[in-house]
Amino acid sequence: MSLKEKLTSDLKTALKARDELKLSTIRSLQSGIKYKEIELRRELDEGEIISLIATQIKKNTEAAELFDKGGRADLSGKERKEIGILTAYLPEQASEEDLRLRVREVITETEAQGAKDLGKVMKILIPEFRGKADSNLIKSLAMEYLNS
Repeated sequence: MSLKEKLTSDLKTALKARDELKLSTIRSLQSGIKYKEIELRRELDEGEIISLIATQIKKNTEAAELFDKGGRADLSGKERKEIGILTAYLPEQASEEDLRLRVREVITETEAQGAKDLGKVMKILIPEFRGKADSNLIKSLAMEYLNS
């Protein structure tokens, strides 16, 4: 079952269960997908949909932090619940140990020598771990190994 089909199926389930939060979250996500497809004039593939979900999670996380600072625990809680709903559609996250291992392998394969070769390493790792790991974490691990 593709990710779009799963979203449609979960939308129907949320409708029947009258789960307003899940319903609005999935509708918002589907709207974002449709908007992006219209913009690009083609269907999005699974990787692009996963990137869109990750972007939405990042936005919700920032909003939740701002609501916390503003003393709006109710709105912060809503954002965190949406993050939980969206996270269910992401692939299983790669462990830091797996990332460290793969970063070392790529550095060896590309014969990267220092920070100047970060681009070579990231060019291989980012597509491989899209949706499975935070790119900032990948970058920090790569820099750690390149600088040592």
